[in-house]
Amino acid sequence: MNKLFFTVIILAIVFQACNKETIQQQRDLKLWYDKPADNWVEALPIGNGRMGAMVFGGIENERIQLNEESVWTGAPVKRANPEALENLDKVRQLLFDGKYAEGDRLAQEKIMGTRLESGSHTYQTLGDLHLQFTKLNNVSNYKRTLDLRTAITTTGFEAAGVKYKREVFASAPNQIIVIKLTASEKGKLSFSASLNRPGEAEQISVSGNQILMTGFAQYEGKGTHFASVVSVDATGGEIASTDTGLIVKNADEVEIHIAARTDFWGKDEIETSAADIKNTTEISYEKLKSNHISEYQNLFNRVDLALNEADTLNLPTDKRLTRIKNGETDSHFTELYFQYGRYLLISSSRAGNLPSNLQGLWAAKLNPPWNADYHININIQMNYWPALVTNLAECQQPFFEFVDGLRKRGAITAKEVYGCRGVVAHHTTDIWKYTDPIGKTGYGMWPMGFAWCTDHFWENYDYSGDKQFLKEKAYPVLKDAALFFVDFLVEDPKTELLVSGPSMSPENQFSYDDGKRAAVCMGPAMDHEIIRELFSNTIKASAILGVDKSFSDTLKTMLQNLTPSQIGSDGRILEWSEEFKEVEPGHRHMSHLYALYPGEEFTNPDDTKWMEAAKKSLAGRLEHGGGHTGWSRAWIINFYARLKDGEKAYENIQALYRKSTHPNMFDNHPPFQIDGNFGATAGIAEMLLQSHNGVLQILPALPNAWGNGSVKGLRTRGGFEVDIEWKSGKLVDLKIKSLNGNPCKIIYGNLVSVIELGAGETKILDGGLALK
Repeated sequence: MNKLFFTVIILAIVFQACNKETIQQQRDLKLWYDKPADNWVEALPIGNGRMGAMVFGGIENERIQLNEESVWTGAPVKRANPEALENLDKVRQLLFDGKYAEGDRLAQEKIMGTRLESGSHTYQTLGDLHLQFTKLNNVSNYKRTLDLRTAITTTGFEAAGVKYKREVFASAPNQIIVIKLTASEKGKLSFSASLNRPGEAEQISVSGNQILMTGFAQYEGKGTHFASVVSVDATGGEIASTDTGLIVKNADEVEIHIAARTDFWGKDEIETSAADIKNTTEISYEKLKSNHISEYQNLFNRVDLALNEADTLNLPTDKRLTRIKNGETDSHFTELYFQYGRYLLISSSRAGNLPSNLQGLWAAKLNPPWNADYHININIQMNYWPALVTNLAECQQPFFEFVDGLRKRGAITAKEVYGCRGVVAHHTTDIWKYTDPIGKTGYGMWPMGFAWCTDHFWENYDYSGDKQFLKEKAYPVLKDAALFFVDFLVEDPKTELLVSGPSMSPENQFSYDDGKRAAVCMGPAMDHEIIRELFSNTIKASAILGVDKSFSDTLKTMLQNLTPSQIGSDGRILEWSEEFKEVEPGHRHMSHLYALYPGEEFTNPDDTKWMEAAKKSLAGRLEHGGGHTGWSRAWIINFYARLKDGEKAYENIQALYRKSTHPNMFDNHPPFQIDGNFGATAGIAEMLLQSHNGVLQILPALPNAWGNGSVKGLRTRGGFEVDIEWKSGKLVDLKIKSLNGNPCKIIYGNLVSVIELGAGETKILDGGLALK
């Protein structure tokens, strides 16, 4: 009897282990395809935060398009209009007098600096590695894969009875890209390897088993010098060199290391590239691979998401997307999309490097759209929306360092253009960190970019409770931004309240006086929403740190006198200081809803009129075609999550897939722009968990389509890590771990619970919010 009992127990344990392994296998997170990529937006991205590649998976001609984050044209530049300060008050007076078009024209002429010349400041491709294989006949069983759990791309197929496999990954620990080529029979690997680049900037040299490409990404002699080294090692066979590349004949296995550097950080690009190769020469492939996977999974494995039943479709990713575009639903695609966003952030934004740009890390051209720069009027901010909530706080460090780096030039711009103290930056910048208002008023007359960026510093403290970060990193940035507005805000002669300006609602226009159009005004809604948030954050930080009480008191007084948000006669939030007619009612920017998301001013549960007005504003935009860009649709998902409308949020997720997603799951603005990927990832998390207003809101916007599921490892304000499980749309288990020992208030539906946890303590609650 005892033997039988123990046998049953052992079998049960084995079955449970096997079942867990099966579930894990079913929940694998892989983008996969049954044919090579024909176009760049079908190729698969890899990256280590600094170097990136797009792997095409070609059979006889494998193209691996390469990027290094600091391959840029240009140099630091000053574009401040020398007549700006003396004309500032003139522009303001015209706007206060209702002469908006005249004020707009004067601002264009006297305040705006000259736009950067095309190509003068742009991110560029590093180039392409081509592997040209000898003729491969009777190809079958082709499959190329990007495994999000390992950050490795694999291309496999059979040809004439031989099985071929190619693995590619970008190693963060070893700072190289690694390629491993294998075949099931010895002597079957024969190919040529070469590097090239669009344009005429590169020079190629070959020595031994290495190819060196050097060049100068420049515009009128300004830019970065780059170098890339490709090192090829073969087991069996032979390696020969030509003037332009390497030839491998009859090898059993081949390992390729790719290094790339520029002189942007002040070091010689050839020496540092060569050092990266040398440092990995004695490291085995398996060790490089295990180092890569271990380091990557330390970040990626923190969060897991499961929606409904495990995947059983077994379809290539592009065909899954086609099914969705034809009206089908696919919960596994949402799991994949969510984790793909986290993968892209890990791959494009690592400590010690530059932040993720408009295309993350990946660009195939010498002149990518919008220079693949740093637009700071929503785009770079959206790139980092998922960082905290999806447990990737470290990935924000490049963004923090970059924003901090804007302070030097931003202080000069504040003084020269506006006569103000503090720091200001406008709608866009780049690795050279310019901050002046440039180009057209319709997008550039917007002194809010730096201020918006500072909220991420406060949020990082709010999530982590890291007072050292608050003191050394966040508060100096917050104070500089707030100080600018202490000087910049002026009194509206009609209301005697403080207003910002001249400014505009990003990239939008209004009409007045029977058809006149303008962009520039005094006191657009988004300005004041950001300023209120900035002042509030600075006041809180001052109190926590016990510093600058006098300055904090000044901010408190100005907050009381700052023009409040307004609701129009039709029940919608006013976008401008007056109830103007919208030139483009379906505009992609929904700037006046900043206080709904990412801000929280409109979410006050004790004053619900703002949520209702925001809902009407959002509906109005959508009725006129809003959300037609990928990133705009992603913002809408977050709006509806904050409005606790899970069905509308889900509807817009499906619209994002159907209208704004490329075959490789890159966001389609159009063209490709990575912010939509990041914004939607944040939105999915926001549907499952929210933490503003000092409370954890559990499953606040759960759609019917996600009836069963679980999410593990999400982070919240107040310093909590949360796991949630639900069935049939109802909460089953809630696990909360406190990082800092703060009290925790929880809301689920109409249920409210407050629990006490010590730092590091975990508690589990049931669906009724009772402790287990």
